[in-house]
Amino acid sequence: MAVSWIARVLCVGVIGALLWFATPMMPGFAAFVGETLRIVAPASP
Repeated sequence: MAVSWIARVLCVGVIGALLWFATPMMPGFAAFVGETLRIVAPASP
């Protein structure tokens, strides 16, 4: 029972660290998604 608790805390820590390190990439990713959506679905007249 204690091992599963330790593993859960470790997994949450790893996922949190990955999200923290990925945060600076969000503006670039949002720009990429926006450009892709503009190309795929052009504005209707």
